[in-house]
Amino acid sequence: MKISTKGRYGLTIMIELAKNYGERPLPLRKIAEEHKLSEPYLEQLISPLRNSGLVRSVRGANGGYLLSKPPYEISAAEVIRVLEGPLQIVEALEDEAPAQRELWKRIRDAIRDVLDRTTIEDLAKYDEPSDEGYMFYI
Repeated sequence: MKISTKGRYGLTIMIELAKNYGERPLPLRKIAEEHKLSEPYLEQLISPLRNSGLVRSVRGANGGYLLSKPPYEISAAEVIRVLEGPLQIVEALEDEAPAQRELWKRIRDAIRDVLDRTTIEDLAKYDEPSDEGYMFYI
């Protein structure tokens, strides 16, 4: 399973909105500048997040985006599912031998559990230097 830039950058948006929770709306331009990301790409990602009810927009000179509910009520799984679709470890699971099928199900369930239990608030608390440049392989 590989999370694409849609999921990764979507989480970036949500984490920044969580850090800003309770304050004025945050423009995507600021998030794009701070993280050196494409603002037009972030605009494409914010639409499904808004349509799903995770964020809301505020128009005007002081406009931007806000979380629709407190960050502790939004799981990482919600964001990933909105932007990436359902989690799938392998395709055609029914074609696998029973032992392998059980392994794939356990891996899928473990990933779901971590994503379901991790809130955007949890992620917003991490302000330490990242492991940028490292690949995380299983």
